[in-house]
Amino acid sequence: MTIKKCIVIIGGARDYHVMDWYSAVRSLEQDRDVRFLTDLIGGEGFEVIVKHDDVIEKLFIIDRFLFSSQNKYGNIWRNFFKLLVLPIQIFLLKKYVRKNPNSVLHAQPMYYMFLCSLANVEFIGTPQGSEVLVRPIRSKLYRAFARKALQSAKYVTVDSQSMRKGIFDLSGIKAIVIQNGIDLDEILKYRILENNKTKVCSIRGFTLLYRIDEIISARNASKNNTEISFIYPFYEENYRKEMELSMKKEDENLGRLNKADMYKLLSSSLLVISIPSSDSSPRSVYESIFLGACVAVTYNTWIEDLPKCMKERIFIVELDDINWFDKAMSYAVEVTKITYKPSHEAVEMFDQAKTIKNAMDRLYG
Repeated sequence: MTIKKCIVIIGGARDYHVMDWYSAVRSLEQDRDVRFLTDLIGGEGFEVIVKHDDVIEKLFIIDRFLFSSQNKYGNIWRNFFKLLVLPIQIFLLKKYVRKNPNSVLHAQPMYYMFLCSLANVEFIGTPQGSEVLVRPIRSKLYRAFARKALQSAKYVTVDSQSMRKGIFDLSGIKAIVIQNGIDLDEILKYRILENNKTKVCSIRGFTLLYRIDEIISARNASKNNTEISFIYPFYEENYRKEMELSMKKEDENLGRLNKADMYKLLSSSLLVISIPSSDSSPRSVYESIFLGACVAVTYNTWIEDLPKCMKERIFIVELDDINWFDKAMSYAVEVTKITYKPSHEAVEMFDQAKTIKNAMDRLYG
């Protein structure tokens, strides 16, 4: 009988998306060795999300060398320090692979793909949206690094057709599209009746990319004197301080929530806002819809791929319309009068257990 390879996810252990992938793979393959290899667990004020029973393998951990909070200079320093210790990480990664030859490595996101490429080890790679859609346009050097990492991977997976096209244009590689799934079993525990929905929530990163300034300005110009609950997995400190000057005292600045608290908030939300300047396939938007909220988003091609029942919960924002916030609120009031019932197509497309299981069969063998 053939012994299945150990699955090793290599990435940052404070990244919710990567840790969720690891946890889902581990739960689906309980009779198989699944590990997480990392150089980053906490630091910069991030809450440690590693659980006591997670199987964490370590490269050179850089947490204690980072700033105590998230800001522009901390981002610059972290990126510089990661490059500085790259030879150490390459050495440790090669050593790890030699000691664990019967392993399949899945690197997420681009930095860890680049690390695997430099270490000359076989790997599967999954970049994030801005790493393909934004950064290669801004920097020729980054573009060259990204191309090398993509071309070195055995397989590249992405979460949308726009990402697939971006990767092909960048590197000539044909990526595999794996839809971002959500934990439907867990989400259903937090469903509440639609008539309890009152909150307005901003759910993405608190940085310029996610246009928090546009959200606050539109609300402040609105006829609706509505407070907003801001939740975000990461932030830029100076930008956040600047935006706080424009917030209302009733606004909730909640920061990074655990999954249970996030689902509770989204379940009680009338309108959820997500208007980044660049986006791929936003899982938090899908979670919001399945929890019954209306979602205000700027147009992106991922919308076209959604089932009809999900499209009906989406309000497309025109940022040059000064009344977009009021219009989104009015649409949300009407659409949430009807309890969201996901179609069979929506469940099949977004059930995390199914999407990841299909991916595992294809990627890991």
